[in-house]
Amino acid sequence: MATKIRLRRMGAKKAPFYRIIVADSRSPRDGRFIEEIGYYDPLKKPAVIKVDKEKAKDWLSKGAQPSETVKSLFRKAGVYEKAAGEGQE
Repeated sequence: MATKIRLRRMGAKKAPFYRIIVADSRSPRDGRFIEEIGYYDPLKKPAVIKVDKEKAKDWLSKGAQPSETVKSLFRKAGVYEKAAGEGQE
């Protein structure tokens, strides 16, 4: 089973709110998912990004592929910090 880490759109019309989820790559955007690992609220100033870093790292180590948007959110939230520091030593 190929897993993806991606965004699930929530919220009202013209007021998006996203949950960061782990899902099977074949499931639809707002369909079935395996686990919720955080959320992203782009309408707040500044935008709110809340990620459970341990769960995110665990899923990445299991081979889950993040979408491009989730990858940039992970960088802003600091999920990739330790991995980047380990490679330079």
